[in-house]
Amino acid sequence: MRPVNKVMTIAVVAGLLLAACGGDDDATDAPVATDAPVTTDAPDAPVTTDAPDAPDAPDAPVTTDAPDAPVTTDAPGGDDPIDALYQECLAGGATVNLIALPDEWANYKGILASFSDKYPGVDHPVQNPNGSSQEELDAIVNLSGQSDMPDSIDVSPAKAQIAIDEGLLEPYTPASDAEIPANLKDPAGNWIAAYYGIISIGTNTTIVPNAPKTFADLAKPEYKGKVALNGDPRTSGSAFAGVMAASIASGGSPDDILPGIQYFADLKASGNLIPVSVDQATVISGETPIAIDWSYNWPGLRKQMEDAGYTVEVNFPSDGVYGGYYTQGVVKDSPNQACGKLWVEHILSNEGALGYLGGGAMPARFGALEAAGLIDEAAKAELPPADLLAQVSFLTQDQIAAATAVIEANWGPMVADA
Repeated sequence: MRPVNKVMTIAVVAGLLLAACGGDDDATDAPVATDAPVTTDAPDAPVTTDAPDAPDAPDAPVTTDAPDAPVTTDAPGGDDPIDALYQECLAGGATVNLIALPDEWANYKGILASFSDKYPGVDHPVQNPNGSSQEELDAIVNLSGQSDMPDSIDVSPAKAQIAIDEGLLEPYTPASDAEIPANLKDPAGNWIAAYYGIISIGTNTTIVPNAPKTFADLAKPEYKGKVALNGDPRTSGSAFAGVMAASIASGGSPDDILPGIQYFADLKASGNLIPVSVDQATVISGETPIAIDWSYNWPGLRKQMEDAGYTVEVNFPSDGVYGGYYTQGVVKDSPNQACGKLWVEHILSNEGALGYLGGGAMPARFGALEAAGLIDEAAKAELPPADLLAQVSFLTQDQIAAATAVIEANWGPMVADA
């Protein structure tokens, strides 16, 4: 988890049951159909919606029967364009500058390790591991022209849109583009979403034996001084997602986040909400015994908490289902363009996608992995319930922008500064 998590994420299905990067956050109407076959036993792919009401039954993840579909890269010629990227990366500095990728976030520790194994000789420093999405964008601007300027970022859709508007991203079409559902990539190639998850409530049951299961539960007096968000929703995607989920649980909708802000205002007034951001240190120490965060942050933390002598219970609030993705892209004019593209190829490859899955995140290429027989039952067990994943809808950019404006105007006076 990050103290200030990535940009704002995706939408919720009202009334149904969760930086990379930390904080700020953000899609389309029902999933775009392709000519590719659809898998039947994989969890259904999330859809986007322009309205508060969720679609009745989103389609399953999109796969294709042409894994060797045309590849568009800027790599030099050769039979294997990804190997060509690797060679270009080695020749051009052999470093990919990454940022805001905590080890426990969607199993980035494992994904970075598999990158090292697959591409020996390429260094991959991660600066500001617990940084927010906004801090990622700030680093691009502040380090422009320097050797440590980020080559690739992992931010919420809201911050990705800002990056596009400010000309910070280099369009790139990865080799696996045909296997990525249309609602998990930018039509112009500025970003792809390699993974997504849903909002959950994780509880240290050594400290809080009766774990809350819903947003309604979190308001109970027994949880006074125990509930924390993963950051400030004005800059953190995880926190934004928590507020949107709470809004859904409180009668709001993807088009009305104000009830969620009021929910946290009341939670603070009761003393239940504590002004401490959820991160690895606060969870392991027991400082944040009840944490509202992404589903994919818990698998990486569970063992550490158990090693510290704690027991853990993770629940998915049935009164506020909210799902979201983070976006990955290549930074324009960064010092290691080929290495940045190679990193994007890796997180979408089988090794990268299975790495996300091992961390409890839903990889964008789930359908292709399932069709290839690469997903075992143990990996599926780390995911949220399939029926909940199937109900996820993603917010549109307009909905995200509107919700962000409401949070920016009201979070301070109603919650942070109240």
